[in-house]
Amino acid sequence: VQLQASGGGLVQAGGSLRLSCAASGRTSNTYTMVWFRQAPGKEREFVANIRGLGSSTYYADSVKGRFTISRDNAKNTMYLQMDSLKPEDTANYYCAAAPRLAWVRPNEYDYWGQGTLVTVSS
Repeated sequence: VQLQASGGGLVQAGGSLRLSCAASGRTSNTYTMVWFRQAPGKEREFVANIRGLGSSTYYADSVKGRFTISRDNAKNTMYLQMDSLKPEDTANYYCAAAPRLAWVRPNEYDYWGQGTLVTVSS
C-alpha cells in the first residue's frame, strides 16, 4: 500500500485548507485511515480517523468542530477539510492506514504517506 498526501500550504488564521491522501496498491475500504500531525520539536499527534464500511469517524478534541475527515472509496482517496485554522494547527500532516480497526497511536498503523506541510499565519 502506498499513500500520497497533498494539499498543504500557507494560510491565514481563520482560513481553510483541504488535504488529500491518495492510496494505491492493495487497499480496502475496510481499512482504518488516519491523519496525524507533527509540529517542530513535538511528538506526532493524532488528528482524526475514519473506520470501516460505515466510515465512522473520531476526532481529537483540539480539532473537533473545525476539521472533517472523509473518504471517497471509488477514488481510493481520503480527505481532511480544515476550517477555522489556527496558528497552533501549523505542522506536517501525515496520512496512514491500517488493515484493521485502529485508533490514536502511531504504532497501530502499518502504512504511511510522506508529510504535507500546513502553515497557519496569525
